Amino acid sequence: MPTIYDFNVLKTNGERFPLYKLEGRPVLIMNTASKCKFTPQFDDVQKVYEQFHAEGLEIIGFPCNQFGEQEPGTNEEAESFCQVNYGVKFPIFAKVEVNGEEAHPLFDYLKKAAPFQGFDESDINAKLLKLMVSEKAPEWLVGDAIKWNFTKFLIDQQGRVVRRFEPTDSIDVVQSSIQELLQLA
Repeated sequence: MPTIYDFNVLKTNGERFPLYKLEGRPVLIMNTASKCKFTPQFDDVQKVYEQFHAEGLEIIGFPCNQFGEQEPGTNEEAESFCQVNYGVKFPIFAKVEVNGEEAHPLFDYLKKAAPFQGFDESDINAKLLKLMVSEKAPEWLVGDAIKWNFTKFLIDQQGRVVRRFEPTDSIDVVQSSIQELLQLA
């Protein structure tokens, strides 16, 4: 059974980074963008990183320009934006595509391991996201495609996907899942 340790990603400087270097640590992986309605989530995610990094949590971000062209700059510009505007200390890697034929293999794996569970129709933000996706990228409404920026995947200490979080999921739910994972270790 594959794990995230089977994949390599690129740093913003183009250097290859094998994910097996994160072995034994829980990891939160997310696709990001600097010009997105969800971009302020960097604040909350950075707080989660500060809270749990000493306990082993790693967070890694992958800028993506597939959603409304909300990450138009270079790898270095995306990384700098996160650090300067949100004080992000966790690693931001090179830009990737997360859907379609050019999707990075890591994200193909993540989507298969944690399929899309549907939009929470009782949440107004989820309803709005569904409308936005149906208007701007209707091909991603079906199947396990990542629906928008700031989709997150929680990985356990063995490199297996534990859970997928949609951009509209509360940071409290993400934080609670991380706490549970750390207590199981």
